[in-house]
Amino acid sequence: NSFNRKRNNFIYKSFLCAVAFFLTVTSLSISAHAETVDYAALAQERKALPIQSNDIANWPEGPEVSAESAIVMEAETGTILYAKNIHEELYPASTTKIMTCLLAAENASLSDNITFSNDAVFSVPNDGSSIGMDVGQSITLEQALYGIMVGSANEVANAVAEHVSGSIDDFVKLMNDTAKSLGCTNTHFANTNGLQDDNHYTSVYDLALISKEFFSNELLCKVGNTPRYHFEPTATQPDDFYLNNKHKLITGEIAYDGIVGGKTGYTDQARETLVTCAEKNGMKLICVVFMEESPTQFTDTVTLFDYAFNNFHLVNVADEETRYMPDDSLFFESDHDVFGKSGTILKLDDSSVIVLPKTSQITEADYEVTYDLSDEEKAEYPTGIAKVDYTYHDVAIGNAMICYSENAAAKGEETNTPTIKPIYINVKILFIIAAVFVLIMTIIGTSSSKTVRNRKGISRSDRIRYNRRKREFNKSNKKIKF
Repeated sequence: NSFNRKRNNFIYKSFLCAVAFFLTVTSLSISAHAETVDYAALAQERKALPIQSNDIANWPEGPEVSAESAIVMEAETGTILYAKNIHEELYPASTTKIMTCLLAAENASLSDNITFSNDAVFSVPNDGSSIGMDVGQSITLEQALYGIMVGSANEVANAVAEHVSGSIDDFVKLMNDTAKSLGCTNTHFANTNGLQDDNHYTSVYDLALISKEFFSNELLCKVGNTPRYHFEPTATQPDDFYLNNKHKLITGEIAYDGIVGGKTGYTDQARETLVTCAEKNGMKLICVVFMEESPTQFTDTVTLFDYAFNNFHLVNVADEETRYMPDDSLFFESDHDVFGKSGTILKLDDSSVIVLPKTSQITEADYEVTYDLSDEEKAEYPTGIAKVDYTYHDVAIGNAMICYSENAAAKGEETNTPTIKPIYINVKILFIIAAVFVLIMTIIGTSSSKTVRNRKGISRSDRIRYNRRKREFNKSNKKIKF
């Protein structure tokens, strides 16, 4: 029996050794394979990929970058200044958290307590980004936002999701619904934090749309531009620690003026991903790059910002446009109208801007006037009556709003007179009506002339009588002798 036990132990140990050897060899093989991937060569290949925005006529030529896809979007107008594979579906990694924080800020209060459940803490891998929250601990939503944006904490993103929607799954559904409402067409979220999942993807264009909303929120801009955040101990969170942002343009490790905020991301499959917002000379730009190798996600972002700021500018439409709004204000005003002297009735909204290359003028842009305003546009422009959409060589570059002037609106309110609504007449119909009017007036004029001539002329019987009297008169004169 003792011999059999020893033999069995030997066989068992030999089996374990064989398994361990197999696993070790497999692991080394995988590691060796991973080491053979030449990421620098792949980056060089990506650098040679076509840049679609360079195909636009008279558009400033954009630089080559090693990202698989990249975009620069002007935030106010949504104009795409640089485009490289902008609709390709790729893994966003932790840049996903921009959407998570956007929804948290829109659906909860900063003072709300975020409590960490078992699922929130343990559904993420131990080697992923976290700030070490334990089950049962709680922090405020404001702290949670810093934990997500500065510390890229996966468990905090989960806890916020549970607080907002009741469960992680319901929050993910909210993420996807919101993405669709923002115009995203190549996006599907599967989690709150960007952990690798084949069914979790987006495009740089879609993420730029999401980031456009994010960076329109003053609080989120502040959170997203924080290089270091201090967590102090509380009754529900006992640790004292600092979080350091990995975004080098935010920390200043790579200096760049005008940074508004941003978010980093990385997984083995996604590689480096980066979202950054910067503002100069009144122009706010959003840059998104996917599938980069460190540190080029930062240096390429700087290159793209320099390209955009150096080659494009905002143009105030009200100051520059003269083609469809008359210069002479008398066209729109009168001293004797029903409002008194109301001043110019229509005007271009003073805040309407478009984006143009610095070498181009507004007269080089095409425009189209539409009168069907959306509910959002009506809410934003209560006196708006029409929208002018601008394009430059078929690229959308912004729009302008035609509104009632403040003078006309105010005068209408003072006299309790309803606002005059414009009447839009088809020009062809106007010409037809005018032609018919002229024809009718001609017929009436001709008839009137005949009537006048008939009334003032001499009748035939009168002429006969006149001629007879004239002959008789002449005869009598011949008989007179002197």
